[in-house]
Amino acid sequence: MTMTAMALHGLRHRTGAFVATFLSAALGAAILMTFAAMIDTAGGPGVDPASEESLITMAAVAGGWCLLIVVFAVASTLTLSVRQRGREIGLLRRVGATPGQVRRMIVGEAAVVSVAAAVVAVPAGLLLGRVLLGLLRDTGQVAGGVGYRFGGAALAVGVGVTVLGSVLGALLTARRTAREPVAELSPPGRGRLLAAAVFLLAGLSCGVVTATVMRGKGMDAMQTAGQATIWFAIGLALLAPWLLRAVTAVLAGPVRLLGAAGDLAVLNVRQQARQMSGAVLPVILFVAITTATVYMQAIDDDASAGMLRPDEEKNVQTLNYVVVGMIALFVAIMLVNTLLAATSYRRREFAQQRLAGSTPAQVLTMVAAESALLTVTGVGFGTAASVVTVLPFSVARIADASPSLRPGPYLLVVAVATALTFAAAVGATRRAIARPAVETVRA
Repeated sequence: MTMTAMALHGLRHRTGAFVATFLSAALGAAILMTFAAMIDTAGGPGVDPASEESLITMAAVAGGWCLLIVVFAVASTLTLSVRQRGREIGLLRRVGATPGQVRRMIVGEAAVVSVAAAVVAVPAGLLLGRVLLGLLRDTGQVAGGVGYRFGGAALAVGVGVTVLGSVLGALLTARRTAREPVAELSPPGRGRLLAAAVFLLAGLSCGVVTATVMRGKGMDAMQTAGQATIWFAIGLALLAPWLLRAVTAVLAGPVRLLGAAGDLAVLNVRQQARQMSGAVLPVILFVAITTATVYMQAIDDDASAGMLRPDEEKNVQTLNYVVVGMIALFVAIMLVNTLLAATSYRRREFAQQRLAGSTPAQVLTMVAAESALLTVTGVGFGTAASVVTVLPFSVARIADASPSLRPGPYLLVVAVATALTFAAAVGATRRAIARPAVETVRA
C-alpha cells in the first residue's frame, strides 16, 4: 500500500482524529473568503472610486490580519493532530517506513482535509461576505448601489491559502516528526526560537512606529498599532512550551495543595508542555486581540471627547468592533476546538489513572488544575501582547504613556477566556471518563 493510499485509508477510518483540523481550516477559509470577496466586489461594474478604495482597504488590512492568524491557527491544530499520532508513526517507522514515506502520508492527509474544509466553507464565506458588505454600506464606507460579488479572488484566497497553509504546516511537522526518535518527541528547536524572535521584533517595531511616526495621525495609528499585537502574540505563542513550563514552575506549590490531583497536573504539564502548549496559543490570541482593540477604541473615544466626530470616524469605530469580533469569534472557537481535541485524545490516559486508583473527581480536579495553568499562561502573556498595542497607541493618540482605562472590559475578556478553557477541558473530560475504564483501555 502506498503512503497516499494509506493516508486516504486513515482518513476514512479515523475521521474523529481530524475533526479539529477540519473545523479550524473550514472556519479559517470562510473568514478569508469573507474579506477576499470585497476584492471581487470592488471589481464589479459601476463601483465608484471611493467605494472601491474602501473595499480594497478592508480586504487588505482586515483580511491581512485574518490571513496571518488563520494560517498560524490551522498549522498549529494540524501539528497537534500529528503529535497525537506519535505511537502510530513510531510503529510505521519500526516496520520499515522511511522518513520520506511518513512525510508523504502526513502531507497527503493534510491536503485532503484542507481541500474538503475549503469546499465546505464556500457557502459560509458567501453569506458572511454579503453581511460584511451590508455593514460597509450601513456605515457609509461603500455606496448603497454597489452590488455584491463573490468570485475568483474569494475562492483563490480562501481555498488557496487554506490548502497551502495546511500543506506547509504538514510539511514542517512531518519533516520534524519523521526525523525524531520513535520513543519520544524532541524539544522545540532553534528554528522555532528564531521564528519567535522575528515575530516579537516585528510586533515591537510596529509599536515603535505607532508611537513615533503615527503620532498625531488620529485613527490612522490603529493600523500599525493593531498589527503590533498580532505579531507579538504569535511570537509569544511560538514560545508557549517554555512559557507554560515557567508558569508551572512558579505555581507548582499552590497547585500541589490540591493533593494527588495537583501533583499529577504539575507532572503532566512539565512532561507534556509541548503538546499542551497548543491550547495556550488561542488563549494568547483571544486575550491580546480583544483587549487591544477594546482599549484602542476607548483611548480614541477619550481623544475625541467633547468634539463633534465625523460620521466617517463613527462608522470606522463600528466597523472595527465588527471585524475584530469576527476574529475573536474564530479564535474562541479554535480554543474550544483545540481543547476538545486534546482532552478527548487522553481517554486512555484517564482510564489508566482510574484503574491505578484515581477517582473520577480526582481526574476532573487534575484537568481543572491543568486548565488553570494553561489559562494563567495564556491570559498573562496575551495581556503582555496587548500592551504592545495599547501603550504606543495611547502615546500616538493622546500623548500619554499611562492612560487611565477602566478594568471592566479587560476583566470580561479574561472571564470569557477562562470560562471557555475550563468548560471545554472539563466537559470533554467528563465525557471521556463516562465510559468504564476497563472498556476504554481495551479499545
